[in-house]
Amino acid sequence: MLIDPFDRHITYVRISVTDRCDFRCVYCMAEDMTFLPKKDLLTLEELARLCGAFVDRGIRKIRLTGGEPLVRRNVMWLIREVGREVGTGRLDELTITTNGSQLGRFADDLASAGVRRINVSLDTLDKARFEAITRWGKYDKVMAGIEVAKAAGLAIKINAVALKSVNEHEFDRMIEWCGREGFDLTLIETMPLGDIDGDRTDQYLPLSRVRADLERRWTLTDIPYRTGGPARYVEIKETGGRLGFITPLTHNFCESCNRVRVTCTGTMYMCLGQEDAIDLRAPLRASESNELLDEAIRAGIARKPKGHDFVIDRRAAKPAVRRHMSVTGG
Repeated sequence: MLIDPFDRHITYVRISVTDRCDFRCVYCMAEDMTFLPKKDLLTLEELARLCGAFVDRGIRKIRLTGGEPLVRRNVMWLIREVGREVGTGRLDELTITTNGSQLGRFADDLASAGVRRINVSLDTLDKARFEAITRWGKYDKVMAGIEVAKAAGLAIKINAVALKSVNEHEFDRMIEWCGREGFDLTLIETMPLGDIDGDRTDQYLPLSRVRADLERRWTLTDIPYRTGGPARYVEIKETGGRLGFITPLTHNFCESCNRVRVTCTGTMYMCLGQEDAIDLRAPLRASESNELLDEAIRAGIARKPKGHDFVIDRRAAKPAVRRHMSVTGG
């Protein structure tokens, strides 16, 4: 078992398979991005071995992320390899976070590989606004992909970043749509990660304010439902659906943090909001056995901090963390 200095059991790892994405969301990255050279990325075989090493150490849930994970060439090979751990019972769940652009191609394959649940990042149901937020995204393609994923039997959770003066008037519509479709919905506060073309203080919308506004029209009841991540959930009486809130700024979720993140280059960050990290690529490549890799993983867990110190402040224009979310793993 992996236990950090604060007696938290680490059972969840989010692994990025690529920093590349076919969108350029305004809160996530600049439009003119420079991505990592392909030679710097872990190979799919190395990623599979890394996943196996984490499972050996008691990890029960793996989420594959990006960038956009489904743009990685031959990524389904990796997904099938890790999915076998679900079949053996050594892994409780393999999940994917996606922008939905490739679901039309891969949804059936994901379901057959052992994926039962996906998160789809979708910040608006307005086509023009969607294409403004994502810059390069095609709304109709994403919506068609979501329908294919639903037909394939995948449970779908919609993730929406709450953006002031952008989508804050759409949450009622999104609640109604998710209720009809049988999707969970999670709202997320924007996080100060990476330099973007703009000022995040103009984007930041506290979810405490959003919830207070929603409660004027919806009956929201706190429930103990958890998916292993940081969201706190309520049940919406009028739809019977679930609504999650991820609040890294107004109410951090560090006391129950059970996860670490690994980048596509093999760097493990013990906290999303801190720069401390440990290299897993060197020990992974230094030996065919996992002894050195295990030592590095345990050394990293031993340095896991109590929490992050995110803040969005107009007096501090720099991001709290310079790396982009697409590098860390979204």
